[in-house]
Amino acid sequence: MKKSTIITTIAFAFTMLLSSNMNAQKFPDLDKSPMDAASYPNDYKVSAKIAKITYSRPQLKGRSISELAPFGKVWRTGANEAAEITFYKDVKLGDSKIKAGTYTFFTIPEKDSYTVIISKDLNVWGSYTYKETNDVARLKVPVTEAADSLEAFSMVFTKADKGIVLNLGWDKVRVAVPFTE
Repeated sequence: MKKSTIITTIAFAFTMLLSSNMNAQKFPDLDKSPMDAASYPNDYKVSAKIAKITYSRPQLKGRSISELAPFGKVWRTGANEAAEITFYKDVKLGDSKIKAGTYTFFTIPEKDSYTVIISKDLNVWGSYTYKETNDVARLKVPVTEAADSLEAFSMVFTKADKGIVLNLGWDKVRVAVPFTE
């Protein structure tokens, strides 16, 4: 009796050892352009947000911005999926009214300005399927140059006199996108 219990225990342990290897989950490597989000107010304790943007953060890694976001072409404003912006209340971009909701945030980079585009398309990978007919709002904003350089593309909201500003930064390029309430 003792011998059969030992054999059964060994067989069970061996079976468990093999089955755990066969059922192990395979996870992909970390994304080289991780997703991030910025919201306003920035404080996580404040749940009454005005806006939130979700985007991927590409890094320069010795490349120029114009290689990654070419001048004159619609850019997904980040990497991978196009950036998506959610407004929790109605806002304006320039003279265009934007209803509360979720939109795709595209840009067209130029040397001295960026054209900001709010599109009603959602769940878009890259900017390959961008359609101008789905634009909700467009505004051309100036580019400024900072003293410090950012390796990873970054976005942050700040408060303005009559609304909020979405600040984009990469390398020494800075773009301030004003949304009024």
